[in-house]
Amino acid sequence: MPSWVLHVDLDQFIAAVEVLRQPSLAGRPVVVGGRGDPSERAVVATASYEAREFGVHSGIPLRLALRRCPDAVFLPHDARAYDEASARVMAVLRSFDVPVEILGWDEAFLGVDVEDPFAFARTVQEEVLSSTRLACSVGIGDNKPRAKLATGFAKPAGIFKLTRVNWFAVMANRPTSALWGIGSKTAKKLETLGFATVAELARADPSVLAAELGPRMGPWYRGLARGAGSAEVSSTPYVAKSRSRETTFQEDLTSPPDITAEVVALAHRVAEDVVDEGRPASRVAVKVRFAPFFTHTRSITLPAPTSDAALLEEAALEVLAKFDLDRPIRLLGVRAEFPDEHAPT
Repeated sequence: MPSWVLHVDLDQFIAAVEVLRQPSLAGRPVVVGGRGDPSERAVVATASYEAREFGVHSGIPLRLALRRCPDAVFLPHDARAYDEASARVMAVLRSFDVPVEILGWDEAFLGVDVEDPFAFARTVQEEVLSSTRLACSVGIGDNKPRAKLATGFAKPAGIFKLTRVNWFAVMANRPTSALWGIGSKTAKKLETLGFATVAELARADPSVLAAELGPRMGPWYRGLARGAGSAEVSSTPYVAKSRSRETTFQEDLTSPPDITAEVVALAHRVAEDVVDEGRPASRVAVKVRFAPFFTHTRSITLPAPTSDAALLEEAALEVLAKFDLDRPIRLLGVRAEFPDEHAPT
């Protein structure tokens, strides 16, 4: 019996949860982010399909979203509600008694051995919708990257199959940024090397890519363009690699004492998260976003893993000292990273 990977992706998940809570929002442009006030500094967490038609998408400032879609309904981000909705969906997926690999609130891989993956996908969609009232799209692939990409062609609420059989027919002429694992910066670099499309990257000489992009990453990008990837779906629970806290300031910070105080407060909040996680941190990073929107991150490795708040604070301040704080600051963040349990000793 053939083996398939299904990628289940909830459609406009956060917005859909909000519509369930307030049915009157159905069909209206909905934008979720921050405290739901577009006059404040915050970014869009998600936008409904209706809002996306106006150019509103995740990551843009709420103020820009308001300019693009003045009639949008702006709502605060409610992580607890999304946690609860996600848990219900994942319970439905696990009820199929197949391996389920959760990727986040709104997506997961399923490993299935069936003759008709379309029929199985339709059953998944029906069960998720009837149990949670949330719609999902399903990508079918012969490995995880292809299944993940297939979902993009299935939206909204559809099913699409992408395998080695139709890979180049579907992907060849698309930009390399269409591949899962290649962001806009890497895509621009690849284009300067003469590889603008998936087909061009797939035909690239591995030695050229290795020389320009590194012996590991260069050939790996070529593999992505050929649709290569793992087909193993693991049900092993996700283990966080780090815990972080950050604050966007409604008014820029310019005073060094104020900046220091904020980093100390963030470090202590992260320390509480580290204790709750039950694992000591081995590295501390600080993120600084200068006005108008330049973000830099620096980090240090701790002498020994720790959960001690005082030591994490000390490390965060040591990292902060690496920055030239000569410009107004609009955001500060502190991140504690856990040791890689699989790293060689």
